[in-house]
Amino acid sequence: MNRSEAESLLQIAIDDPNARFRDGQWEAIDALVNRRRKLMVVQRTGWGKSSVYFISTRILRDRGAGPTVIVSPLLALMRNQIEAANRLGIRAETINSTNQDNWPAISQSILADQVDAMLISPERLSNEAFVEEVLMPVADRIGLFVVDEVHCISDWGHDFRPDYRRLTNILRQMPPNMPVLGTTATANNRVIQDVQTQLGDIEIQRGTLVRDSLELQTLRLFDQAARLAWMAQHIPELPGTGIVYVLTIRDAEQVAVWLNQQGIVARAYHGSVDHEDFENSNLYRQHLEDLLLGNEIKVLVATTALGMGYDKPDLGFVIHYQAAGSVVAYYQQVGRAGRAIDTAFGVLLSGREDEDIHEFFRRSAFPDERDVDAILGVLEDHDELSVFQLQQHLNLRLGQINKVLKILSVESPAPVIKHGSRWRRTPVPFRMDHERIEHLTQQRELEWQEVQDYIDSDGCLMAYLRNALDDPETNKCGRCSVCMGEPVVSIEVDRDLAIAASHFLKHAEMPFRPKKQVASGAFQEYGFPYNLPSELQSSEGRILSRWGDAGWGGLVADDKHAGHFRDELLEAVAEMIEQRWQFDPAPQWVTCVPSINHPVLVPDFAQRLAVRLGLPFADAIHKIVNNEPQKNQQNRFHQCRNLDGVFEISENIPETAVLLVDDVIDSGWTVTVLAALLRRAGSRAVYPVALASTSTGA
Repeated sequence: MNRSEAESLLQIAIDDPNARFRDGQWEAIDALVNRRRKLMVVQRTGWGKSSVYFISTRILRDRGAGPTVIVSPLLALMRNQIEAANRLGIRAETINSTNQDNWPAISQSILADQVDAMLISPERLSNEAFVEEVLMPVADRIGLFVVDEVHCISDWGHDFRPDYRRLTNILRQMPPNMPVLGTTATANNRVIQDVQTQLGDIEIQRGTLVRDSLELQTLRLFDQAARLAWMAQHIPELPGTGIVYVLTIRDAEQVAVWLNQQGIVARAYHGSVDHEDFENSNLYRQHLEDLLLGNEIKVLVATTALGMGYDKPDLGFVIHYQAAGSVVAYYQQVGRAGRAIDTAFGVLLSGREDEDIHEFFRRSAFPDERDVDAILGVLEDHDELSVFQLQQHLNLRLGQINKVLKILSVESPAPVIKHGSRWRRTPVPFRMDHERIEHLTQQRELEWQEVQDYIDSDGCLMAYLRNALDDPETNKCGRCSVCMGEPVVSIEVDRDLAIAASHFLKHAEMPFRPKKQVASGAFQEYGFPYNLPSELQSSEGRILSRWGDAGWGGLVADDKHAGHFRDELLEAVAEMIEQRWQFDPAPQWVTCVPSINHPVLVPDFAQRLAVRLGLPFADAIHKIVNNEPQKNQQNRFHQCRNLDGVFEISENIPETAVLLVDDVIDSGWTVTVLAALLRRAGSRAVYPVALASTSTGA
C-alpha cells in the first residue's frame, strides 16, 4: 500500500475528493500497515487520529487480517468513531454499558469474523468472560490494536483511568508482531515516558499542538454573579455555538438555567443528566450532543463528561466558568473549539471557589489506606461478598468501595478478584505505595499552580500551553489577548446584569426529591419495606442553598456556627415558600427535625418561620435515641440503620399537610424517615424544607 492509494481512502472517509494527508498521517499508517510497528501518536485535537486507524483497518482487512480492536474511554467518542468507520465501509460494533442486550449477538459476529472494528470500553477488559470468550479466541488474528486517549494509562496524566492498566497484561498475550497504535492530544514528556515504560518498545510521533484559529484570554472574576453577568453579556456576541465548562453538576444546571433566563438557548450536560422524554441518560446526552452539532442551541454547559472525542469542527468558543485543574486538561477542553474555522475563542474565567473544588478533587483522588485495609480485612473474613454486602459490613460510600476495588483489581498480581458480582480476597499481599501517592499529589498541586500562572501570564497564552505540554515549538501566536495587548472579548461586566445575577443566585433553590427505596434490612424497628409505599413517601421539598455557596449558603454556614439563623434567612425561606412553591395540598402547620446536641437552633428557626407564614407550630417529633451523627454515615445501609428507632411522633398530630423544617440536609434520609413516620401517624403531604444542602453536586 502506497501513499496515493491510502489517500484515496482518506477522500472516501471524509467525503472530499481533494483531501490530502496532514503531516504525519501517512507516516503513521505506513508504520502500522507496512512495518507493523508499535506507535504512539501525539497530535492536536482535530488532526485526524481516527482517520489513521480506520484507514489502516480498511487496508489490513482487505489484506485478510482480522478485526481491529479499539479501546475507547467515552461513549461520545465511540459514537463519533462508528459514524466515521461506516463511511469507509467498515463494519464497526461497540460493546459498552449501554447496549448489554446486544452483547451476545455482537460477540458471535466478532467470532465469525463479520466485524471489521470492535470498539470496547476499558471496563470491558475487567470482565473475564469477555476476555476469555471473545477477545482471546481472536487474539492471534487481530489486525490492529488501538488505544485511544492512551494518556489515560498513565497516573501521571490528568485523566488516569485504572482500567487502562489492564492493557499491559492484555497486550502481553497478543502476537508479538501485532501493530499497536496509541493516540492522544494531551501528553507531556512525563506521560509519554510512562506510556513507553508500560507498553514497551513503542515509537513516538509528535506533532505541533498549536491551533492557529484560537484566540485565548483569561479573566479573574471572583464572584459567581460577576461571571454569570459576563457570560450573559458577551456570549451573544461570540460566533456560532460553544461550550461552557463547569466543575460540578450543580453548576452545570444552575448556569444553564441562568443563560436561558437571559435569552441564551442553553442546556446542561453531565454524566447523570436525564429527561423524561428519553429512556436513559445516555440517550439524552446523545440528543444534547446532536443539538449542539446541529447549532440548535447556543451553548452546552458541561462538566468534563463532555470531553475526549466530541468533534464539532465549527465550534466557535469554549468558556471556562471555573478554572480547569491542570494546563493539560485545559488544553484538551479549549481545543474543542476552532478545528475547521478561521477564528474561535477560548476564555478562562476564574473564581474564588476554584481552589476549594480542586482541593476536594485532589484530596479524594486516592483512597484512604484505612478504607483499603478495612475492605481487604472484611474480604479475608468471608469467602466472597457483593458490593452491597460490603456496604453492610463497612461504613463506606458506594463510590469509595468501588474505587478501592477498582484500584486493587488492576494490580498485577491482584489482591482481589471478581467472580460474577462477588469479590474474593487472594493470597497476594498489598500495601499502599505512599511515596508514589505523595509524588502524584505534589504533581497535581504543581499543575494547579501552573494554571494560576497561566491565568496571570504576561506572555503569549498559546505558547504557555504548548510549553507546558512539552511541544517542541512554542512560537508566539499573535492572536491571544497578551499578544494583542487588549482583550479579544470585552472584560466589561454590566452593573444591572451583575445585580440580576446576584438576585438569581439567591433564588436558585434546589428541589429535594423524595427517596423511594430504603436499604434492605436496615429498619428492624420501624419495619419499612425495601420499596417505600407512596403513602409513606415525602412530597418534593425545597432547599434554599448549597452550603457555603454564593447565594445564601455562606450565611447559612456562618449562622449555624454562631448558633442562630438571622431574620434575612427567615425572609428568604418565607419568600421561597410563598412566591415560588406551588403546593397541592397547601401545608397547614409546621414542625421540625429535633436535635439532642443542638436543641434550640432548628426549633427556634422553625417557630419563627411558622409565625411569619401564619401557621401553627407543633413540636411533633421527639428524638428518643442519641444516635451517631448522620453526616458520618457513608452509605445507604448505614444511613438508614442509624435512624432506625431514633424518633417517635406525638399522638394526635394534625391530619393535614405539614412543612418539615431542617437546617442542613446531608444524605436526605433523616427527612425521608421522618416524613414516613409523620404520614404513618396520620399527616397528609409532608414537605421538607431546609436552609442548605451539603451535596457538592460534583
